[in-house]
Parts: sequence; C-alpha cells; structure tokens
Amino acid sequence: MRIDKYLWCVRYFKTRNQASIACKKGHVKVNGDTVKPSREVYATDKIEIRKNQINYILTVLDIPTNRVGAKLVDIYRVDNTPKSAFETQELLKFAKDYYRKKGTGRPTKKDRRDLDDLDLKNQQ
Repeated sequence: MRIDKYLWCVRYFKTRNQASIACKKGHVKVNGDTVKPSREVYATDKIEIRKNQINYILTVLDIPTNRVGAKLVDIYRVDNTPKSAFETQELLKFAKDYYRKKGTGRPTKKDRRDLDDLDLKNQQ
C-alpha cells in the first residue's frame, strides 16, 4: 500500500491529499529516509511523521484494506511517540496564551506573579 494511503487509512490525516502534501514537503520518513507519496509501506516499517510540531513515530503492524475506524487503528500500527513530545506541545500552548501584545504597557504585579508560578511549574 502507498504511504499516503496508509497514513490516511490509519487516521493520521483527514484526507489522502493532506497525506500526499506532507510526503512532498518531507514531513514523512520511512526507515529514516524521506519518501514520496507513492512509496510502498510494509509490515515492520518504522514511520516518522512531523505534524503540528510533534514527531510521531509509528511501527506498521499490518496493512488495512480500507480506512478503519478510530477504535481499530491500534490493530494496524504501534505508536512509539515519546511522552516528552506532547509535553513540549503543552508548554507551547501556555506560552501562546500568556503572550502580551506590543503596546499594552508595563507588566502588572499579577503578571509577574503568574510568570513566577509558571517558572516554578517548569522547574519541577
């Protein structure tokens, strides 16, 4: 099965076209090699996908005949993505939430306390 079709079948991309575009941009690697959308994928292949600033690492267990339901995805792949990748994503969300627009003035005492609390959480 083609890699773009496989990624669509196991629900990493909403459409097959999005999977193809990701392959063309170099966001998909199979066994360490950047691949084209037409690359065939086989059982035991290691796939690395860069999506939403997270590097997903998968191991192919089996090839589905068609797109599968969300509950059945684990039959066809093993997700080896480290937990630290998701924690980094959470930290980015906090940073974006706190961002102050330019020209809003000097930070208040409450802003400083919030920053101190955030630093303490990151150190733990």
